[in-house]
Amino acid sequence: QVQLVESGGGLVQAGGSLRLSCVASGRTFNSYTLAWFRQAPGKEREFVASISRSGDSTYYADSVKGRFTISRDNAKNTVYLQMNSLKPEDTAVYYCAADMELFYRPRTRTSDFGSWGQGTQVTVSS
Repeated sequence: QVQLVESGGGLVQAGGSLRLSCVASGRTFNSYTLAWFRQAPGKEREFVASISRSGDSTYYADSVKGRFTISRDNAKNTVYLQMNSLKPEDTAVYYCAADMELFYRPRTRTSDFGSWGQGTQVTVSS
């Protein structure tokens, strides 16, 4: 398994932007599909976006499509989530997740991923 550490969360006004980062340990970073999930208070953890190990394929939840962009830098063992046009309903703890990729497919369930970070809080004020 890979160890993941998120950063970049904070408080932002509606309409603003944030960029989350997730740094992974290990030498096999480019073997993993990476994803971002989020969990709001009292709600289940939900899928946000995923990216293939090459970075060529991405997949987004409908709620963030057109506003969020996932990307990765395999040389830096880092995956990013650029969040624009933020809304109060985007408020949540955001988690980075990873799982070994044999072939890329849009995995959206928490059970699809074996490694998780500790999360970073994003709060969007209205």
